Amino acid sequence: MIIEKLDYLLEKNYLVGDEKYFRASVAIPLIYKDGEEHFLFEKRAAEIRQGGEVSLPGGECDNDEKDSSLTAIRETSEELGISREKIQHLGKYGSLITPFGALIDVHIVQLLIQNMNEIDYDHSEVESVFTLPVKYFIENEPKVFYAKSQVIPSYFDSEGNLIELFPAKKFNLPEKYSKPWGTHKHRILVYETQPEIVWGITAEIIYDFINKLKGLL
Repeated sequence: MIIEKLDYLLEKNYLVGDEKYFRASVAIPLIYKDGEEHFLFEKRAAEIRQGGEVSLPGGECDNDEKDSSLTAIRETSEELGISREKIQHLGKYGSLITPFGALIDVHIVQLLIQNMNEIDYDHSEVESVFTLPVKYFIENEPKVFYAKSQVIPSYFDSEGNLIELFPAKKFNLPEKYSKPWGTHKHRILVYETQPEIVWGITAEIIYDFINKLKGLL
């Protein structure tokens, strides 16, 4: 009987349809610098995906990494060129689902280094690294913008051919589903920091963390 099996399915904190998401893990690196706590950020190398953007260390979760903290630590070590022994995992902060179908686990780490000279970042992935005081984000709010997302059921390719992704007419669905639909707006946060702008998903993660942190101060 189905009802007898429900105890194995209910209240397991399961994410419906989790197999469709791109699974990634990032670290919020904390470092002591000039007598106070800083966040460390990366500027991605121009040649890679989302090149030139500011990000946190991280990447796609490997199938053999049973815990996303392993991904966050591995990626931080590889991208910053520091040993895993110098990366102290403080805990998982939470998870974020992006508007573009990525599920990102967020972890907090402390970099156990004395100065920035110990970082030998991977130039194939990272153009530069920089830090900003945690205090700055506590004292300054980001600018808030919005972008609209729509579901596009069909489009024309570069040769003018119609590519039908979702054949709504075939299933006799309402006409509106044969055309772009949806008016969802997603928030875009921007911190006008130097030497680089912190924005997008990175800003969203930092903003949420700071808001939670403020409640403890």
